[in-house]
Amino acid sequence: MLYLSYSLFCFASAQKVTQLSYCSIDEHHLRMDCKYSLPAESPEAVCKYTQGERVLDTTDPEEEQHAPFKTRAKVRIFPGNNCRLLFKNLPNGKSNFTCNIKQTETASKTSVVEKKLLLPCSALSVLLQSCSGLLLTFMTLPMLLEFHWL
Repeated sequence: MLYLSYSLFCFASAQKVTQLSYCSIDEHHLRMDCKYSLPAESPEAVCKYTQGERVLDTTDPEEEQHAPFKTRAKVRIFPGNNCRLLFKNLPNGKSNFTCNIKQTETASKTSVVEKKLLLPCSALSVLLQSCSGLLLTFMTLPMLLEFHWL
């Protein structure tokens, strides 16, 4: 029973990445938002974006950014447990981006971004990436209301 209580406590106190969404600020710049959850009343987490072993940027002052990205990448934490990456001059093709959230442990999520398929940043692009079920509901609601009038 003690083991079960201990494992439940560990599970309940862990942080996790809940959503990783991205869009283009203009045709060459990427914005990526990493939403995460933390246990209640926990200290602020450290956020880091990587490509493989290379650190694009981090909120940890002890960790150093990979030199080629010092003028191209910037990471900031926003209220609501959102870590945002702004990345300039996104190369053509596909690129892997990993969001790492560290508090007592590290939680991460990776996404493949293809430049030619990148949607512009807007409320609609965020809905398309993160709430497709909700968007589908809102789009079909007018059609359902039409049938009601027949």
